[in-house]
Amino acid sequence: MTTLLEHLSYCFDIDIKQAELYITAFQHTSFVHEQKGNQKPYRLKSNERLEYLGDAVLELIVSQYLFTFYPDQPEGFLSRTRAALVQEESLAKLAKQLKFDQFIQLGKGERANGGQYRFSILSDCFEAVLGAIYLDQGFACVERILVHYLLENHQAHLQSLAKDYKTLLQEKLQQQGNIDIEYRLEGESGPDHARIFEMALYVNNEFKGRGQGRSKKQAEMAAAKAALMAESASSTPS
Repeated sequence: MTTLLEHLSYCFDIDIKQAELYITAFQHTSFVHEQKGNQKPYRLKSNERLEYLGDAVLELIVSQYLFTFYPDQPEGFLSRTRAALVQEESLAKLAKQLKFDQFIQLGKGERANGGQYRFSILSDCFEAVLGAIYLDQGFACVERILVHYLLENHQAHLQSLAKDYKTLLQEKLQQQGNIDIEYRLEGESGPDHARIFEMALYVNNEFKGRGQGRSKKQAEMAAAKAALMAESASSTPS
């Protein structure tokens, strides 16, 4: 079975020097709390500090890339595009693509509740890994990795992310067992040539989210996104 370090070394084409950084990047606070007193000192650290560092490196690299890629766009456009690229759903999608969910260390309760599939946990892990790579390999290496996995195809990434909200929601909810997902038309407004549809999302007959769009499909996507954001917010500690 491939180990975490072997997997990361292969994915990012790096020669890992400080293994403890990467191990720490995959240790959620719930796991650290359960393991206290049973592991070597560095293993007692959660990934929160590395996440903090990785977030800063990510923001700078994405900002610099977009500044160069869109030389004529105003600040507002650049800020909105950056926000879309570094949002939880975006980073969680990359983390899942890289199979991080198979290596995240969680406490028993967190894992039992499907923590390895939560956007907040996946995105935090992704940022922590960036922080580990920055400390172990340097800024240029993080930049190379982000360009390859996120930035050089960022427009397609954002487009696929929007298309995936319903699929992502279905995958997340299916972790809970048998479910019934239903989108209900709640209203229409506007002239015939510019109709606005409002759809409500129900899971096992329980309301989960609402969205609007120029088509029923767009409204369903917006409702799924609202439900995902609400779930992610409720799973984030206050």
